Parts: sequence; structure tokens; C-alpha cells
Amino acid sequence: QVQLVESGGGLVQGGGSLRLSCSASGSIFSIVAMGWYRQAPGKQRELVATITSGGSTNYADSVKGRFAISRDNAKNTVYLQMNSLKPEDTAVYYCNGVQWVGSQLLGYWGQGTQVTVSS
Repeated sequence: QVQLVESGGGLVQGGGSLRLSCSASGSIFSIVAMGWYRQAPGKQRELVATITSGGSTNYADSVKGRFAISRDNAKNTVYLQMNSLKPEDTAVYYCNGVQWVGSQLLGYWGQGTQVTVSS
């Protein structure tokens, strides 16, 4: 199993920046991708950004050019650098990891970290 712990959320003014971190522990050797998702009140959880074990990245259109996902393999940590934040970025941000277990792909979630952007 994989355990994911997020940190770095908080309150920031519009136009500001935050960096989220997600530390992975446990059976991490077969993780194929990690990513960030977010869920605003009354809305469904949505993809923000993902990064594969090979370093390929993918972003939601709403964050392209403002957010950057990266990983530090030595620290088993994935980061989400968020710049030019907007009030509509306010949400709980969740870290996600996808791992091969036998012939199945399993997903794991962190507990979430709140990001609030004031106008």
C-alpha cells in the first residue's frame, strides 16, 4: 500500500503563489503516476495536473501556464507550484498515486489540503 501526505495549503491573496507537497511512503516502487486533484464546495473532484514515472506531465486547461507539477524521486515527493492564483482556484487539493498491484491499477488518495484564494 501507499500512503500520501499533503502539505502546503493555506490562505493567499489573488495573484499570489503557493507550493503544495505530497510525500509518498510505503510500497512506492511500482507507482506509475502521481497527480493533484481538487474539489471545490458543491463541485466534483477534478484533475489539476499529473506526472508519470517517466516525467511526462499533463495539466487541466484552467491551470496551464500558472501551475507546475514536479517530482523529487530521492525524497519520494511530488510538488505543485501554483502561481497567479485566482479565487476560482479555491478548493481542497488532493494528492493521488496510481500503482500496479499484480495486474491491477490501484489509486490512492491523501487526506487533502485546503487552498483558499481571496479576491
